[in-house]
Amino acid sequence: MVSCVSVLGSTGSIGRQSLDILSRLPQIRVAALTAGTSVQRMAEQCRRFRPELAVMATESAADALAAEIADLPTRVSWGEEGLIEAAVMPQADCVITAVVGMVGLKPTLAAIRARKRIGLANKETLVCAGELVMAEAARWGAEIVPVDSEHSAIFQCLMGCKDRREVKRLILTCSGGPFFGMTREQLTRVTKADALKHPNWKMGAKITVDCATLMNKGLEVIEAMRLYRMPLEQVDVVIHRQSIVHSMVEFVDGAVMAQLGTPDMRLPIQLALTYPERIACPVEGLDLLTCGSLSFCAPDLENFPCLALARQCAKLGGTACPAMNGANEEAVALFLEEKIGFYDIYRLVSQAVEAVPFVENPSLEDILTADRQAREAVRQLR
Repeated sequence: MVSCVSVLGSTGSIGRQSLDILSRLPQIRVAALTAGTSVQRMAEQCRRFRPELAVMATESAADALAAEIADLPTRVSWGEEGLIEAAVMPQADCVITAVVGMVGLKPTLAAIRARKRIGLANKETLVCAGELVMAEAARWGAEIVPVDSEHSAIFQCLMGCKDRREVKRLILTCSGGPFFGMTREQLTRVTKADALKHPNWKMGAKITVDCATLMNKGLEVIEAMRLYRMPLEQVDVVIHRQSIVHSMVEFVDGAVMAQLGTPDMRLPIQLALTYPERIACPVEGLDLLTCGSLSFCAPDLENFPCLALARQCAKLGGTACPAMNGANEEAVALFLEEKIGFYDIYRLVSQAVEAVPFVENPSLEDILTADRQAREAVRQLR
């Protein structure tokens, strides 16, 4: 179990659930909290957890927070520099990376180089720079424990597996999102409000839209390849509407190991903090007698092409993945602003990937450049 934590993205969905778990684990201190521009929520969190450092995305938000908590000893900072400082604080032995998007990459690398345990909830870090991140983790001896429910499930299924050659494939489960079973004609008429109605999980807006397009599962395929060092051909996706089986591992002898549980992110968050220990969790346990039947089917790649696009980018490697991710972030933001339609997300992302010059063995600078160029392409193509 860790003893002190920095939570990057503390006012978002994963961040708030992380703090809910930490409020029940008084033996774990909070060193730093970071957020975007949610000043009031951050002020409330600072009063409750008394971090040494609080970081906001902008200077104006930091000034507003400093005024709100002037009576506290908490120091206030802002921007990328503050985010990186929160990630490397000496007293924190664990960093929960719950920020959304590419903004999580540099602080995650900084935390790795400071030999922290990474409670990884920022999938873009591995999608865009997975080979670099995993190489740095190996070099510095940093431990990465996934927080995503699917990757936590695979992590748990592999706990007793010391030889990856025993693994035949990883099977990521997918709820199918709010539009499961819809035709292309129906999907052309869906709205932002429709896309934000996830059937099983309570998450932030961006990831909820990614679940609706199935891009989220595509990102998780790439993440699984990097995190578990598996080739694309050994990472599959199945639709599992009930979100009870969080993912599975099939071994070469035909055995399939699955991790089951209620759909509550506090379960994988707590494990990331307490691993290798398991302790009682506030989440209601799974009742197999009342959870109903469990069903599985293949994803609809024709009507939900973002998953196939992600697999294509994974196969290409290089800067294809950061370009796809950056374009998707930009396109989803436009969709949430109701400036484009649902299928425009796929159109813009696929066109942006084609527009960005490809680099086969990218440096960190190449990755950041591809991300920036893809975002610019989406804005121009719209």
